Amino acid sequence: MVWSAPHIGSRPVAILGGGVLGRRIACSFVAGGFNVHIRDPFPQAREDAIKYIDENKEFYTSFCPNGKPAQYGTYTASEDIETTVKDAWLVIEAVPEKIELKIDTFEELDKYAPKDCILGSNSSSFRSGLMLDKVSDERKKLVCNVHYTMPPMVRTVELMTDGYTHQEIFPFLSDVLRQCGMLPATARKESTGFIFNRLWAAVKREILTILAEGVSDAAEIDALWAHMFQTSVVPCQMMDQVGLDTVAFIEDNYINERKLDGSLTVDWLRSNYITQGKLGLKTPEQGGIYPPSTVAVNPPLNPAAAAQAAAGTEKQMPPIFFLDVGLGSNSPSYPSLAGLTTNGKILRLDEPNQPPKALVTGLPLPDGIDVDPSANRMYWTNMGADVTAKDGSLMSSTLDGSDKKVLLGDGVLTTPKQLVLIKDQQTGTEKLYFCDREGCSVHRCNVDGSEHEVLVQNPGGVGDLLHWCVGITVDLKERKFYWTQKGPAKSNLGRIFRANIDFLPGETASNRSDIEVVFDKLPEPIDLEIEAETGVLYWTDRGEHPRGCSLNCARVEGEKEVRILARRFHEPIGLKLDLARKQIFVCDLGGSIYAVDVETGKKTVVHRDDGSYTGLVTLPAA
Repeated sequence: MVWSAPHIGSRPVAILGGGVLGRRIACSFVAGGFNVHIRDPFPQAREDAIKYIDENKEFYTSFCPNGKPAQYGTYTASEDIETTVKDAWLVIEAVPEKIELKIDTFEELDKYAPKDCILGSNSSSFRSGLMLDKVSDERKKLVCNVHYTMPPMVRTVELMTDGYTHQEIFPFLSDVLRQCGMLPATARKESTGFIFNRLWAAVKREILTILAEGVSDAAEIDALWAHMFQTSVVPCQMMDQVGLDTVAFIEDNYINERKLDGSLTVDWLRSNYITQGKLGLKTPEQGGIYPPSTVAVNPPLNPAAAAQAAAGTEKQMPPIFFLDVGLGSNSPSYPSLAGLTTNGKILRLDEPNQPPKALVTGLPLPDGIDVDPSANRMYWTNMGADVTAKDGSLMSSTLDGSDKKVLLGDGVLTTPKQLVLIKDQQTGTEKLYFCDREGCSVHRCNVDGSEHEVLVQNPGGVGDLLHWCVGITVDLKERKFYWTQKGPAKSNLGRIFRANIDFLPGETASNRSDIEVVFDKLPEPIDLEIEAETGVLYWTDRGEHPRGCSLNCARVEGEKEVRILARRFHEPIGLKLDLARKQIFVCDLGGSIYAVDVETGKKTVVHRDDGSYTGLVTLPAA
């Protein structure tokens, strides 16, 4: 019998299970323009699933081949399975990994789903052919595995027959999945573990044997793996993240099916870890393969972090607040610069390579940002839409984006740029320092916008690129502030200056005599920050290769030898030091945020999409 694809129209995709993976599967379909119904018996799971899609559907569209759809799919969540699936053209179950539960679920689906509806299982350990005990013969031809890993971080979806599935279903589903930004692959025949999971299972099995025999330890294994394959995804940390109980449960399936010896793998794992309550990230106080001190409730910057932690160099990603200037999207809804200049956003990233949360939208070219957690406030600059109108502004809001206030505006600023909040214990003041690019000036004011001062006023104006002021940092220890003047593009006339925080008697912003050139003949220096204790200055440079598009550092006294820490960014702008963990966060106009290792210069991408990023700041540890 020839199979005919179901008519989709407004019919929904039904997702059974609103948990961590189920809501991500649902979000991918919504971003691809498909309507979605979610079923979960728990109210909190339903609420969390809807909230997740609300906050992340825009991010998921960045993976879709045609960008944002004409409209997002609709999405609902309910408790009743019959209502959820009654009009569906595709159902994907993401219920717990219990074969009896899955068999009963498919019995219900056979009863309630439309006759042409495709039924998929997201199981990572069971073949869908094992779930057919209570399914009719005709329905068996519409059942298959549709196994997602963890979108959007991993976008692979593996499809596999139940032994009866119409072969035409697989190219049909593959086309749908690609429309949603996924990367489908089809197993040619039934296989426990599909394709990649079989490879991964073999790796886990051998690693557990190495650990059981005492040949090596987790940190060393992960360090070797990370170096050999030049990747941040390392196996021991991954097992802790998944949960050692889940690792053992999946391995049981291979052992039972293939008659494997589990004495040095799953038996050893249960005896030494699981029975003692050591499951990994599920039990941070007890730990897992890694000890408790290196297991965090939130995943680290990358899976290799635990290996680094065991060596005393633990690296975690703090929450990052960053600015999308709004010029990076190719969306046809922005046909002109005038439309783009109000597309700026403030975003918050809490986990690496996960969708950020939009806190403030509709901003006119935001550029510099800093936060004050103790006051629950953040501060940022907007360059404005028209330099001739002097419509730049300095703004503030709470950390969740509410209670927005304009601190400086109304023709005061031209194009304010990078910004830093300084709490000066010597004077008992809190000041915002920032540069005004086309205004050729450096400014400061109180956190409420009062006592606004111009600290440096260069000659020239909008067209005088040599005197444009961009980045700023303050050294309270030496009572100095530093700023960059990037100069014309490709000119190598960029400079870094400094002056005293306090004016000398009788001097003004236009005639001060304490201004020094610290570094010159730079490509195009932008943002900067100083480590006061060591007198080392760090800065980004968006100029031309080989010295530009780089992260740099140098001592501000003595020989002042400039060291390039990392290169090959896509026009880097903002940076933030995290030297306690020996890393620096950098964002660029190419839509990426990186963590750069201070010692090796290795760049790790913690976020990437089609945005265009300017300012960046991390939330300090509590």
